[in-house]
Amino acid sequence: MWAHRTGKGTCFTQKYKIKYLLYYEELPNINEAIEREKQIKNWRREWKFNLIKKANPDLNDLWNQIK
Repeated sequence: MWAHRTGKGTCFTQKYKIKYLLYYEELPNINEAIEREKQIKNWRREWKFNLIKKANPDLNDLWNQIK
């Protein structure tokens, strides 16, 4: 998360200036996490936004909740 916030993350995070954590899921193991990420990546942008708004209606930065 530090790399994202300071702009030193991946090219994707630098290009789109991703600095806030608006949504996350806790899953029991890495394989399920990877599968879930692949599933969500295939969704339409509207579906992703609705998922985020349902879990975080005020679009608060959730980083402090998990660190």
